[in-house]
Amino acid sequence: MAHLLQTSFLPSSQCLRPNPDRSSSSTSSPMVQISRRWSKTGGAVQAKIREIFMPALSSTMTEGKIVSWVKSEGEKLAKGESVVVVESDKADMDVETFYDGYLAAIMVEEGGVAAVGSAIALLAETEDEIEAARSKAAGSSSSAASSSPATASTSADPIPAEIAAPIAASAPIAAAPVAKLASAVHPASDGGKRVVASPYAKKLAKELKVELAAIAGSGPLGRIVAKDVEAAAAAAPAPVAAATTAAPAPAAAPNVELGTVVPFTTMQGAVSRNMLESLSVPTFRVGYTITTDALDALYKKIKSKGVTMTALLAKATALALAKHPVVNSSCRDGNSFTYNSSINIAVAVAIDGGLITPVLQDADKSDIYSLSRKWKELVDKARAKQLQPHEYNTGTFTLSNLGMFGVDRFDAILPPGTGAIMAVGASQPTAVGTKDGRIGIKNQMQVNVTADHRVIYGADLAAFLQTLSKIIEDPKDLTF
Repeated sequence: MAHLLQTSFLPSSQCLRPNPDRSSSSTSSPMVQISRRWSKTGGAVQAKIREIFMPALSSTMTEGKIVSWVKSEGEKLAKGESVVVVESDKADMDVETFYDGYLAAIMVEEGGVAAVGSAIALLAETEDEIEAARSKAAGSSSSAASSSPATASTSADPIPAEIAAPIAASAPIAAAPVAKLASAVHPASDGGKRVVASPYAKKLAKELKVELAAIAGSGPLGRIVAKDVEAAAAAAPAPVAAATTAAPAPAAAPNVELGTVVPFTTMQGAVSRNMLESLSVPTFRVGYTITTDALDALYKKIKSKGVTMTALLAKATALALAKHPVVNSSCRDGNSFTYNSSINIAVAVAIDGGLITPVLQDADKSDIYSLSRKWKELVDKARAKQLQPHEYNTGTFTLSNLGMFGVDRFDAILPPGTGAIMAVGASQPTAVGTKDGRIGIKNQMQVNVTADHRVIYGADLAAFLQTLSKIIEDPKDLTF
């Protein structure tokens, strides 16, 4: 990679762009320049071979993981076609090409990680340039591999992920899968470096749970095609049947190898950076007990219409924030703060490999039924890692709810760039004294708010929580 960056490359317009169906919206950051042209001569630029760079798909993204290549080496590309699926720090996004041409060489394999701005593939304008591009990619890989031991401690140039893994402990890529890929040599393995398969064959293999590395392809030059995957799946029915008919076993411990060191995923790395950033903010916490009998009754009444408890809590919080705008404010530079014009409730959701906060925008203005439908849509997209950036990074106030797990109280860490976060515990039957001196049972929940003390003070939170308590204990406004 270092060798490629030292050749006579000249900047050009964008080579790839995020797919608008799954990437950032038009209101987010503009298309990122992620390609350079290479000219065989030192004169005018001729569009022959272009580097395809790892794009910046969000403002916080520093590196990306290749989830899958939609196209294979040698395939022809048309402008606007999806080429690769990239995992950013929050979501998986299709990336499209701005140019017609051929995917000449893939430099970062599926599962590999590359820094934003580093080359992940080469795009050739015509078939005649494909071999030259592959030679260039192979030369740069071997050059980087031979020079990396001597330069790893002093060079900051990005290098291909498969080379970076042994020398950079911070690169979130496991060594074992790479070694397995390199040793699996068969007719469709291109010298053991990668499995050559059609996009549909790759998709089919994932659906049928077939290992592509174990298949010998019948397509051109040993390429794996769909019928090879289907044949492999049909040839091994016995293990599947045995697995499905096995006697039920007690719940097993998580399938982890104790004592191993596991690098962060891209999302875990982003969470780690955010948590460290939050330590620089002076925070304080205020707790409050809220009776939920009326809210529970309302939920039972309208649950059949698709209303969720999360939407009810978000709506109640938004209505309370509308009366206490300072709690919905934020301080970013330490010298001033902003009264946010919208009330956008972010709600923490645990997903495989991390945590994300889908945002219910303008929650104070949406009716509870629309809010519930939107919440279900956001959760589905979050678990599929298909959230758009504006659907997770525009929150002005955050909710974190562990009540469904029976947790009665906890404290939450303030997300950077926001003023407050509220931790919601479980609603539980509690013995309380009534106004007439008797003992009664009421359902109550504990909420704890963590706030930025540079902007929000104790009296502000106390007033906000009193308003929230009144709304929840008399929730008639939540259905309007």
